[in-house]
Amino acid sequence: MPKGVRLACDVGSVRIGIAKSDFHGILATPLDAIPAGDSSITQVNSLIDEYEAIELIVGLPLMMNGTEGASAQMARDWATQLEAQTSIPIRMVDERLTTVQAQRGLHAAGRTVKNSRASIDSASAVVLLQSVLDSGKKETQ
Repeated sequence: MPKGVRLACDVGSVRIGIAKSDFHGILATPLDAIPAGDSSITQVNSLIDEYEAIELIVGLPLMMNGTEGASAQMARDWATQLEAQTSIPIRMVDERLTTVQAQRGLHAAGRTVKNSRASIDSASAVVLLQSVLDSGKKETQ
């Protein structure tokens, strides 16, 4: 896996969770979620520029049976809009259960669902990105 910062987005109807990797592709950390909507593409492009990202991972929320529903189509449409405005590669990655994992992690840290609503989207993006980073490490070992 080439070195450089990667960004991940967990696209939702209200917020888009954002995470970034370190330059070496070892650790994913959360960034502030951004509001979903028309300005989200511009905001993500700004983050791509700010962090000089080399790749963007977009979560693909498949159903448990592996099929795509309305949420997956929304994520694909959003990624297509962004792809038209950026020069870095965009990769769609299955994000089934990332929100569940993120909620478990926040709960283990003493956070309730109510007091973690604002951070759950970015925590899900961290889970997504960390899984991509970890799978890349396996490929190079």
